Amino acid sequence: MRKFVYQFNEGSKDMKVLLGGKGANLAEMTKIGLPVPPGFTIGTDACKDYNDNEQTLSEEIFDEVLAHLKLLEEKTGKQFGSNENPLLVSVRSGAPVSMPGMMDTILNLGLNDKAVQGMIHQTKDPRSSLDSYRRFIQMFGDVVRGIPSYKFEEALSLIKKQKGYAQDTELTPDDLEKLITTYQGLYLENGSEPFPQDPLTQLRLAVQSVFDSWMNPRAVVYRRLNDIDPNFGTAVNIQAMVFGNTGNKSGTGILFTRNPSTGEKSVFGEFLINAQGEDVVAGIRTPEDISKLESHMPDAYHELLETCELLENHYLDMQDIEFTIEKEKLFVLQTRNGKRTAQASVQVAVDLVHEGKISRSEAIERIDTKQIDQLLHPTFEKKALEKGEVIATGLPASPGAAFGKIYFDASEAVAAADLGQKVILVRNETSPEDIEGMAKSEAILTAHGGMTSHAAVVARGMGKCCVAGCSEIDINEKRKNAF
Repeated sequence: MRKFVYQFNEGSKDMKVLLGGKGANLAEMTKIGLPVPPGFTIGTDACKDYNDNEQTLSEEIFDEVLAHLKLLEEKTGKQFGSNENPLLVSVRSGAPVSMPGMMDTILNLGLNDKAVQGMIHQTKDPRSSLDSYRRFIQMFGDVVRGIPSYKFEEALSLIKKQKGYAQDTELTPDDLEKLITTYQGLYLENGSEPFPQDPLTQLRLAVQSVFDSWMNPRAVVYRRLNDIDPNFGTAVNIQAMVFGNTGNKSGTGILFTRNPSTGEKSVFGEFLINAQGEDVVAGIRTPEDISKLESHMPDAYHELLETCELLENHYLDMQDIEFTIEKEKLFVLQTRNGKRTAQASVQVAVDLVHEGKISRSEAIERIDTKQIDQLLHPTFEKKALEKGEVIATGLPASPGAAFGKIYFDASEAVAAADLGQKVILVRNETSPEDIEGMAKSEAILTAHGGMTSHAAVVARGMGKCCVAGCSEIDINEKRKNAF
């Protein structure tokens, strides 16, 4: 029998073509003893088999998935599909070459109407249990059934407005129960069938949807823009959930071991208290600087700094790390070589040589020739800044200077750019669907999100000027204006 599925302890960082970048690095971090939640990877060969068989997940592959799921149950002491002590998993994509945000993820998979009650009984925490369930319905509806995420967000915004809440974290268990009922109604209205209560059905549909996301329009555009081989396929990583949304001693964040804009040798990142990972990437809430984590959870913060040093010394390059803290316990969910500006690429390469970590020839090889052009991008002179009128300020997510006509819709920005117009994409927060509009724009401005949001990470990789979290500007994307 062919082998399609690998436990994390079976892989290594050298298996990226088979396990994808995320799976290979999860395996490597497991091997070196970091606190990685247990799980397994469905390899890229399974994606190729799926596509060769007309987007059908074979019983052979799914049976192998179920066998590894049993091993995961043994490691966690929880049972997938249990109504009393449910095992919840994340289902994440992982291409051999980093494609941040371009493919799909589903968190909290395994919850249903009965299992959420079991989770409440186990955790004695109805709020975080119900919050995880409402998040799962939204992500599953979006990824698997193609229900636009804004429909769920509108329902969330409505209940917050009715109750006078500023943040999602203010929602009570009663509010969340009502929201879950509303979300299930939206799922039925837009998907023509009820939200699936069988966890194995949820799992099969989720794996198929992640394989399908390899060929979604934004992923195709990203591969074209970055010269990535379309024949790779994606792996799927199935991992036991850990929960950053369990109160003020939990949280989630993204951390670079060096500054991805300048290359400065100091940790650079952001976190959110009482949140799950997608909240940081999506940019819906503006996170706090990573340095402030020390005052919230000092032990977890210092362990995180030690992890940064260990991973950079292991990979001999700047790392982009995703982490979750559950009730003050740190878990590392991902590491990869961090995307950075051209200036940072040069600075990091030079510093690593001076630190004795890489040779001069390795440093030269790490500078992509396409990035050299970015070093010639315009910036504002200080005297111009002193004379100019500042109408709003935000976070300097990616350096540079630009001018152009404002567009609030990515497709309209593309059309205008194709006609030779200089455009600036202005959004409340960007999403992976905006990738082509971002590529065609001179610069990107977002009202929400931070230095590690989708807009920031993608802009740095493209060498685009980006200001994120400019909350002083009120953007109405429907009316296409801003104040």
